[in-house]
Amino acid sequence: MTSTATVPRPAHVPADRVVEFDYYEPPGVANGMQEAWRTLQAPGVPDVVWTPFNGGHWIATRGALVLDVFSDHERFSNRVILVPKAIGELHQMLPTTLDPPAHRPVRRLLDHNLSPKAVMTLEPVIREIAVELIEEIAPRGHCDVLSDYAAHFPIRVFMRMVDLPAADAPKLKAWTDQVIHPDGSMTYEQALQHFHDYLVPVIEARRGGNGKDALTYIVNARLEGGDLGTRDLLNLLTQFLMGGLDTVYNFLAYVFLFLAQNPAHRREIALEPARASAAVDELLRRFPLVSTAREVRADMQWHGVQLKRGEMIVCASPLVGLDESLNPDPMSVDFSRRRGLHASFGKGIHACPGAHLARSEVRITLQ
Repeated sequence: MTSTATVPRPAHVPADRVVEFDYYEPPGVANGMQEAWRTLQAPGVPDVVWTPFNGGHWIATRGALVLDVFSDHERFSNRVILVPKAIGELHQMLPTTLDPPAHRPVRRLLDHNLSPKAVMTLEPVIREIAVELIEEIAPRGHCDVLSDYAAHFPIRVFMRMVDLPAADAPKLKAWTDQVIHPDGSMTYEQALQHFHDYLVPVIEARRGGNGKDALTYIVNARLEGGDLGTRDLLNLLTQFLMGGLDTVYNFLAYVFLFLAQNPAHRREIALEPARASAAVDELLRRFPLVSTAREVRADMQWHGVQLKRGEMIVCASPLVGLDESLNPDPMSVDFSRRRGLHASFGKGIHACPGAHLARSEVRITLQ
């Protein structure tokens, strides 16, 4: 989805607010993705900037502003959450692209199977899958942590949750990659159509069923204010599948790279496995992955700039956890850090519903 094309600066955008920053390939990304985003917090960079890349959009550069945008659905809509906006408008995943009051009843469908209580019930299964994979690796004494572990672990957990064949995981992951990390082998629309074609017979097979899996629950749940139509149900289930197949895999890459390069931190967890929960939260703060966007609802003055209705503003989660005004010495990893503030799962009503599951998967992996 990278776009090297740029658009002209609109008349209402001051010249001193313009930065050459490509959302999909930030300058300096070879030195680290989080490090690349943090260049927007260098001395002299304004709190809000505008880039001509990806259709032209604003970026909130300070953690407090990112949290403000995430939390204020009355001024910043979730109707479009990706840039460029022309692509974002094709991404109608639910409940991510719904604003209140439509958001709440749909979000509840996901929360039912992803609540802290539900995830706690699932933890024996998560641990069983982790142990199976590690016992396959252990006799070799070495592994490629991505291909031998991370590529299988969260996907096996998720496929068990939704009661889909494990053999289907590779193609589902491949379609997810083409939506989130496209390589040009298929269009965005083609990737979504693959998901829809796959899900239609699954939905029909589970209608009226009494299975305990997450998909059967969603397909048969009744909504307040009217049930979902087929198209909305497909968009909801596609979002659910993509969320379960991508984020933990990528986060584990950062976790294990860090631990491989920092033996003292590795020993700290090995000697005190109970500290794994604190370690996970600190690693989430230091290595956030997801950046998203919001659509400006109405013309407004905001932190020294004029935002126009319909414009896009990017909210990058790294700019919260790595903001030194919110977290002292933010580039250092300290498992004893008190209340490290981050937005790795977003904030507000649209915070990631899978946060509890992701935390459990990473914690159990470390233990």
